[in-house]
Amino acid sequence: MTAIDRGKQDRVLDWGGFPGRWEITRSTADTDGELLEMRFEIEDVPEDGPFVHTHPHAEERYEVVSGVLEVYVDGEWMEVTAGEEHTVPPGTAHTFRNATPVEIRNVHEPALQHEAFFRRFHQLVTEQGVSLPPEGFKDVVLLAMLTTEHEEDIYAVSPPHWVFKGLSGLGRLLGYHLPD
Repeated sequence: MTAIDRGKQDRVLDWGGFPGRWEITRSTADTDGELLEMRFEIEDVPEDGPFVHTHPHAEERYEVVSGVLEVYVDGEWMEVTAGEEHTVPPGTAHTFRNATPVEIRNVHEPALQHEAFFRRFHQLVTEQGVSLPPEGFKDVVLLAMLTTEHEEDIYAVSPPHWVFKGLSGLGRLLGYHLPD
């Protein structure tokens, strides 16, 4: 495998099912921290989507390449169809889901530590067997630990952040560890 092939492989986060296959198209390093850009291929997201969260210091943009993405923003679901985009301002509660396959371009601006968060999240799933959506107690605790370690990037709204903080403390007491 050439260095270019290894570099391309390092940019692919294949989750082996939900939430599909993600490719980092412009990394934090590529943009000197200006943004993180990824391409998501998602078969389907559970009905409620990932937990409702904010990005306290970054905007998130969804550009739908194909299919329909449903975005939940401030208490309402809206459809974003192929050729459309939606920007979520910093500090705005949101999540997403889809009922049919969708391909999207996702941008976090500025990049902050979003790439590190997603890579560690990917390691939890692929190396430590965390299920998505989380099925067991340990899965929930590890995801809470990761989220609270990255609270400048992603901040839980529902369930509330204080629940994640409590679960994180419990996880440390139980000796759970996150990937570096």
